[in-house]
Order: sequence, then C-alpha cells, then structure tokens
Amino acid sequence: MTGLGGTHAAAAVVALHCSLGSGRQWTKLAAALTGCQFLAPDISGYGVAACGRDWPRTLDGEIAQLEPWLAKASGPIHLVGHSYGGAIAFRLATTSPYTRRIRSLTLIEPVLPTLLRDTPADARLYDRFARIAQIVSQDIIDGAVLEAVEAFTAFWAGSGPREQFSPSGRLRMIEQADKLPYDFNAALDLDGVAAAARAVRVPTLVVSGGLSPYVTQRIVAKLAALIDGAELRHLPAAGHMLPVTHADRVNPEILRHIWRAEELAKLELAADAGRADTAPATVQPAGSASPHLVFRRGFN
Repeated sequence: MTGLGGTHAAAAVVALHCSLGSGRQWTKLAAALTGCQFLAPDISGYGVAACGRDWPRTLDGEIAQLEPWLAKASGPIHLVGHSYGGAIAFRLATTSPYTRRIRSLTLIEPVLPTLLRDTPADARLYDRFARIAQIVSQDIIDGAVLEAVEAFTAFWAGSGPREQFSPSGRLRMIEQADKLPYDFNAALDLDGVAAAARAVRVPTLVVSGGLSPYVTQRIVAKLAALIDGAELRHLPAAGHMLPVTHADRVNPEILRHIWRAEELAKLELAADAGRADTAPATVQPAGSASPHLVFRRGFN
C-alpha cells in the first residue's frame, strides 16, 4: 500500500487487540502499511501494560488508559479494533474527545453484547454471553484460573476447532487472565450502542467469521444495518481470531477500506476548496452547516 500522506492532513492507523492478546497481533498489518504512522498499543492488563491492578471497569476508562498512546497520533486516525479492542474502538469513535478525528473505522467482531438486548431472539444470545462472563469471572475469583482460561477459549472457538496454543502462549494467558472480569464488566456496562451506531458518519468496515460464536456474528450483522453506509465482510471459514489466522484475507480488506477513506477525504478537501473559490463574499449565518460528502455503501 502506498503512503497515506498528501496535501491533506497525514493520518495515523491505530489498531486495538483482543482480550488476552497484545499489540503484537497486528504485526502483519503493520508490515503491510507504509508511509504512515502505525500504533498498536497494549490494552490495560496485557503485554507491557500488564503490570499493576488498577484496571478500568468501563470502556471510557480503557480510553483514558490509552491516552498516552493516542496522543502520539497528531492528525486524523484510521481506527481498527478486534473483539474487546473493537468495543473500545467503537466507544472511541462514537463518544470520546477523539471522535472528530476518526477518518475511518474497522470493527472485527467487536464485543458489544448490549446491542443484543432489544429482541427476544437476540436477548438469548446476550444471556449466553452474560453467563460465560459470570462463569469465567467466578472461576478467577475462586482461584481456578486454568478453568477460567479453558471456558474462555472454548467459548470463543465457536463452531470451529479449538485453537492450539504454545506452552508459552498458554502461560501468558494464565498470567493475564485476572483482567478478564474487568473486560467483561466494561463490555456489559455499555448502553446506547444502537443509537451510537446510527450516529456514525465515517467510512466503516465490519468483519465477521462464519465459525465464530454467533453472538459476535449477530453483533456485526446488526452494526452493518445500523451504521449508514457500512461495508460488511464475512469470511465463512474463519473463526473469531480471524485477524491473526486469516490475516492474508483480512488485512487487504482493511487496507482497501483505509485507502477509500483517504480518497474520500481528498474529495472532501477538493470540494471545500472549490466552494471557497466560488463562494460569494458573504458571511455565513451563525449555526449553519456546510454541505459535505457522505460515504455510502458500494463507494469505489
């Protein structure tokens, strides 16, 4: 991919990982991007941010913990999030001081379970997620960390095969499992997801895997219907960890989405410049809004 620089403000790509993961899960995406700033911070409780126990219980708290990293992105942001990182990304893009700086949004199976409480059929999926959260959290409280990790990984395996972890990888998950109750609490604490999704006005890509738990597949489908112009990508043979296991399929989609958002930003800049050149020398009434281009489904 060519650089994202140009006559308009240079953008940064910020990618947020899943629970029990780290920013290293985006290594291949970082390698595929050139000419732009790429940030893949470790979410609180994981990777280099695993130290201490002062962990946030809300998504807003997670955003506050990421502030030192987000402050490094001086211009617009292309935001990418997977699983729990997708929930943080959604909150960051919809209700945070950074909302106006988001140039594009990519959500890969974001954990936004409260979106499923509005119909009886979806509420059953919500209840199942809440039960898993309770089981995993109680096991950790009881000191049964191995059982908690087993229940957690079994749930996210969905209908696909259980992922085989290396001894060092499994040890790392066990060492960091104490953060899981906080992640569950933050995801289950978020209200108003549907209204926030309807208000999204940036190019948005949502991605799901056909072997993932139906909870996240349904969340992705609902987001695609709620977010104006959202693009939906579904990989039938992929599971919940598709940004890692199917990076060769997922990363090109992310790159194309970012490129399209950049092209849209250039068009908006050119349109603004054209209006400035041709506009009569009149004062715009206070409170009036300038017209702007809107990203639509199928934009090429």
